[in-house]
Amino acid sequence: MNKFIRKTYINREYSWLKFNERVLEEASCDTNPLLEKCKFLSIFTSNLDEFFMVRVGSLFNDMAVHPEVRENKTELTPAEQLSGIYKCTAPLYEFRAKIAKNVLAQLKKEGILIDNMRIKNSVPGKRFEKYFQKTMLPLLSPIILDNKHPLIHLDNLKMYVILHLDRGGKNFFGILPVPDKYDRLVSDQTSTGIKIITIEDLTYYFADNVFSNYKVLSKSLVRLTRNADVDTEIFSVDYESEYDFSKLLKGKVDSRQKLQTVRLELSSDSKTIKDLLCRHLNIASNQCFTVKYFFDYKFIFSLDKYLPIDEVVKLKYPPFNSRTIPLPKPNSVINSVLAHDLFLSYPYDSMDTFLDLLDNASTDKRVAAIKITIYRLDKQSRIVEALRRASRNGKDVMAIIELAARFDEENNLHFAGILKDAGCTVVYGVGNYKVHSKIALIVLRDGENISYITHLGTGNYNESTSKVYTDLNIITADSDIGADAADFFRSLSMGDVNFNCSKLLVSPKTLKEGLLQKIREQTALAKEGKPARIVCKMNSLTDLEFIKEFIKASATGVKVRLIVRGICCLLPGVLGKTENIKVKSIIGRFLEHSRVYSFGAENPEIYISSSDLMTRNTEKRVEIASPVLDPKIRDRISKMLEVMLTDHEKASYLDANGRYIRKQEPGESSQKYFMDNVV
Repeated sequence: MNKFIRKTYINREYSWLKFNERVLEEASCDTNPLLEKCKFLSIFTSNLDEFFMVRVGSLFNDMAVHPEVRENKTELTPAEQLSGIYKCTAPLYEFRAKIAKNVLAQLKKEGILIDNMRIKNSVPGKRFEKYFQKTMLPLLSPIILDNKHPLIHLDNLKMYVILHLDRGGKNFFGILPVPDKYDRLVSDQTSTGIKIITIEDLTYYFADNVFSNYKVLSKSLVRLTRNADVDTEIFSVDYESEYDFSKLLKGKVDSRQKLQTVRLELSSDSKTIKDLLCRHLNIASNQCFTVKYFFDYKFIFSLDKYLPIDEVVKLKYPPFNSRTIPLPKPNSVINSVLAHDLFLSYPYDSMDTFLDLLDNASTDKRVAAIKITIYRLDKQSRIVEALRRASRNGKDVMAIIELAARFDEENNLHFAGILKDAGCTVVYGVGNYKVHSKIALIVLRDGENISYITHLGTGNYNESTSKVYTDLNIITADSDIGADAADFFRSLSMGDVNFNCSKLLVSPKTLKEGLLQKIREQTALAKEGKPARIVCKMNSLTDLEFIKEFIKASATGVKVRLIVRGICCLLPGVLGKTENIKVKSIIGRFLEHSRVYSFGAENPEIYISSSDLMTRNTEKRVEIASPVLDPKIRDRISKMLEVMLTDHEKASYLDANGRYIRKQEPGESSQKYFMDNVV
């Protein structure tokens, strides 16, 4: 029996690896155009990189501090989980190599030859030799290791060529960092199309010339992955002492390059080089993986420029432009929201409606204040510009910016400075909780009368991701929701998480218990013989309390339908326990990102949320689940869930053995349906 599966539970890390395997499968799916297959290959690789930096890094941290503590579902220690992860990862490398071989062969048919000389043992040609000699060689910094020059520090995810050398019967090692200040690809026009070689392959091929005074015994491209799970949560602070959290955070982020190695990738099987690195990096052999083609596939995104535009169009998904929703009061989003609630489903609906709302609010004389939570922003953020404009126009602007948004810390520090300079009030989260909520509040004043417009969403305030992530948004003038939002921002600005909300469920205090109670209510209905149903859509399900309540609901006859894109620690279909639970994962053109929780067989009660059902979200973050009050919007979301439940084309179903199975049944992709139809 798979040790990552126990009774009705699946280990979190194993479930994530199975999710990323489903991403990789899309790179071989014939319904995806060639350049889209390439993107899935790249996404799989970047996902795996982050998994090792964060999740594997976290397990190493756990093993160092609490090696005996067992995971609460499969009862595995950190060491047992790490052992299983490395074992399960090896086949993924083989699967990726198989898919990469097919993808590269298909690219060649389209006139793009990406020449991997390490595999083919081919000669690059004069154009590439000249490029290396004139452009690359002057800036290379080769190093010979000896007593005066021990192994240099190897940066996280940076590529190096390491050579085992001989000179006069003595062995040496040489290191040649792959330059990263160039374009990744070098090209040459041939009679059959474009020939492309990566910078790392050129460095590898010509490394012999660089170390021409030595005999090369063996060489390998290498890349290591370091633990990036630095503690960027809020730290205990003595407020009587001098303290700047932004500076402390920057120091923590900079330390990522110095943390322990958790993975080593090599392009060759040279035992001498592998042993050298394992010894100096203090890693075991099972942490090493042989890479047949490329260490990462980010260069895939620049292949467009080597093809005619008409060819690029044929090799990608058909263009899709998000719809602009009709407004009941044209030219004014504020007046339209005051007329009735607005609903936006990204990327099918354009984010422009929300951006226009902020633009309206920045100049509208009725608006006294704008408050917003920020987790991840676009590099060129129209939202920041609207907030700056509002502040210049005398509005009270407050931004709760989560500086500890992993891998976006520097971007958020940058925008925090810009907003501060514009006169906005900037708050760096609260206490020991990450602020992950997606909420914006516009306060309108008419004499002594105050009213509110509130935006509540499931995804970040990021213009770029709104075009590729599926997220749900409601903009409402409901006075109770507005009052809750006002209390939310007032409490956060004072560092308090004891929110006094009447309708919004907010973690860490009320969200978890509020949603658990909704599950229990359906369980109680089933016990009475009444229709009971639960439909939940999320990115991940790991919280043990929710899993146990779903199991109890299933045992009483509640029909539980879970759409979980990524990690799912609940094993469905187990007789007598979870046979009334079905779990499916949808992976398609867009990243499924919305979180929706629906309770009831008829006229269900629905919440949209920024929170997955993960303990980190429900207990360690500030998250919001908002009830959907407008009956028409509630009906639309219910229909969207039903469409997704009937999606067989891009869906995989989790079975009682922990395997994800694709159903060979007719049915349209739910994403395609939403692109073609307004629900």
